[in-house]
Amino acid sequence: MKFPIEREMEATETIKPAGGRKGSARKKAVSKSLKSGLQFPVGIILRFLKKGRYAQRLGFGAPIYLAAVLEYLVVEVLELAGNAARDNKKIRIIPRHVLLAVRNDEELGKLLHGVTIAHGGVLPNIHSVLLPKKTDKGNAEATKAPKSPKKD
Repeated sequence: MKFPIEREMEATETIKPAGGRKGSARKKAVSKSLKSGLQFPVGIILRFLKKGRYAQRLGFGAPIYLAAVLEYLVVEVLELAGNAARDNKKIRIIPRHVLLAVRNDEELGKLLHGVTIAHGGVLPNIHSVLLPKKTDKGNAEATKAPKSPKKD
């Protein structure tokens, strides 16, 4: 396993020009994701933003910011889904765990209100009208009608 510092050092190494090209050696390319310290692909998000024609011009920081927000949301959902999987004594996250994570979190539930998660099921919920009525033992005896006297 390579540490981030070693990975950065590798990225700045110079490589020889290919096939007898003249000139100085080029530096190895460093991705925008690596520069910004993100796992999500900044270059691909930039391509989608350009292809979608959401605006005529795009700032340099727009895809980086969007990638950071998306990465944060994914980390948040996966953490909560992992907790839901652990609660159900499972080691693999399934769509049911994602649904439980999203619907039980107030802010994520509001964000993904109209979203249907395939194979997620529904939240366990029993309507209060269907639950048995609660009665106190003292009141239960007082409300019973008196027994009629025995006929001999």
